[in-house]
Amino acid sequence: MPDSRRRIAVLGSTGSIGRQTLDVVRAFPDHFQIVALVARSNVALLAEQAREFAPALVGCTDDSPATRAQLEALLPGARPGLAALTAAATHPDVEIVVAATSGLVGVEPVLAAIRAGKTIALANKETLVMAGHLVMPEARRRGVEIRPVDSEHSALWQCLHGERAAEVRRLIITASGGPFRQTPLADMADVTVEQALAHPTWKMGPKITIDSATLMNKGLEVIEAHWLFDIPYERIAVVVHPQSVIHSMVEFEDDSIKMQASLPSMHLPIQHALSFPARLARTGTALTRELRWPEVARLDFEEVDLARFPCLRLAYEAGKRGGTAPSVLVGADEQAVALFLRGELKLHEIAETLETVLARHRIVDDPDLATVLEVSEWAQDEVLRLRGLPPRARAVSAAPSGAVAGA
Repeated sequence: MPDSRRRIAVLGSTGSIGRQTLDVVRAFPDHFQIVALVARSNVALLAEQAREFAPALVGCTDDSPATRAQLEALLPGARPGLAALTAAATHPDVEIVVAATSGLVGVEPVLAAIRAGKTIALANKETLVMAGHLVMPEARRRGVEIRPVDSEHSALWQCLHGERAAEVRRLIITASGGPFRQTPLADMADVTVEQALAHPTWKMGPKITIDSATLMNKGLEVIEAHWLFDIPYERIAVVVHPQSVIHSMVEFEDDSIKMQASLPSMHLPIQHALSFPARLARTGTALTRELRWPEVARLDFEEVDLARFPCLRLAYEAGKRGGTAPSVLVGADEQAVALFLRGELKLHEIAETLETVLARHRIVDDPDLATVLEVSEWAQDEVLRLRGLPPRARAVSAAPSGAVAGA
């Protein structure tokens, strides 16, 4: 009898989304099979995953001598370096690629997977934020389905099932508001890394947790939603919903609104992206729990305070301007958050830094992938220059593609 399990590659298998993807596969072994696993540098956990799931391909993108030595000791035959991502994404036995890498390295393997005809379960924000103008047309040309994994985009996707695009008035993305939703503005200058990492609802990696504290994550989600669902920015709204039970909403022309609700858990949107169009019953699994409305008791919704969360405004502005502006936003944010996590930048200075870097950039319209990546690299280094720090050793010149940057 042929094996009917869906064959999966996980890019970023040791990160938060990657580990939860493997939870889903573990819970439904009759439905899913792991073919490829690629991690960044956590070789010990990657080795445990490889022993459990016996994938055909294992890779580690960190190619430093120490990581390579550990890889050779624990996982002989594993592929080192960034090329492992593309090898996994295009493996002939893979059907679904879970793009769960963090940061800028996810764009090229996703494009390669699309060209290889793979279904994409997308959890990497940067792919569409920086290169939506390249990724979505390529997916349409190849007839490739991109299934969102983020809880907000999964909610929108589910609410739009069976609906006519012409009847959609707007998309409404919910935001928890993070740990500083009610913190007095005067106190924001003194928040610590530990406070910013203490998200009240979700357990995530450090970068996305800080983005949630500044609401940059919502700004990136707005840009993603624009590309995923072909909706103009003027018809995409963000509303604060601290309980994180309603994950997003779609408002229609007749004033009706569809909402997708569940208890906060990334397992459910991951599971839906892997099993679609089927819905798998949770019988025998502990991944999800029934939402009992009396226990929820109340649902609150609030306007976003842009004075408290200027990163959201910057993301709207970059998305509307288009071209390389979102690439600058992503690159600058990646470096600014890294500085904050190291204690070298205050939380409120992240938005100030992004605004300065955006103002120093000369936007390139309709950039190719090389320019997108160059610009993001330039933005990271520009953040360092603003702080009087040397550029990173791997920096790429900002100038080769023309008017990429400048005061």
